[in-house]
Amino acid sequence: MPRGGKRQGAGRPVGTGKYNETTKAVRLPISLADEILEALARDPQQVEPATIVSSIFKTDNFTKCRVPLYLNPVAAGLPAPTEDYIEGKIDLNRHLVKHPDSTFLVRVVGESMQDAGIHPRDLLVVDRSLEAISGKVVIAVVDGELTVKRLRKHRNKLWLMPENPNFQPIEIGENVELHIWGVVTNVIHAL
Repeated sequence: MPRGGKRQGAGRPVGTGKYNETTKAVRLPISLADEILEALARDPQQVEPATIVSSIFKTDNFTKCRVPLYLNPVAAGLPAPTEDYIEGKIDLNRHLVKHPDSTFLVRVVGESMQDAGIHPRDLLVVDRSLEAISGKVVIAVVDGELTVKRLRKHRNKLWLMPENPNFQPIEIGENVELHIWGVVTNVIHAL
């Protein structure tokens, strides 16, 4: 009998495993694997209605998405005369993703960042290569909980600040485990 390779009738039949459907292997950095798996396993319905990450996506930088860019700007006040001149086409990946190898997308739930323009079901473009400095909106893991907040350093203390007065800031003290996954660069918000 030959060794190695796929054998007729070997393995579990498709759709009979834990998820009752075909699965896909995913590679995660060892340093973040446990946190990612725990965050994905949590039931979002049982978490307080803060803004949390509900889905994580890798960007697809090979797909080109070119849309027309019109020469005339659009007035947000009084209507302006229009001309039918297309300046060119732009690739949204080039405008939203500056560092493709270190960028990912997350979908959020909750309302703790609504005053920053981040609403439930929005997609956030997150860049891991940018420095997380005070004032930036970041994706953070706090004691195993994945969240999006504005990073603040004030009087030698670190805080994760909500952008909604109904939510409390999170002080990062000595006993709090914090990992910053990346800096939010763009919000994709459907109307």
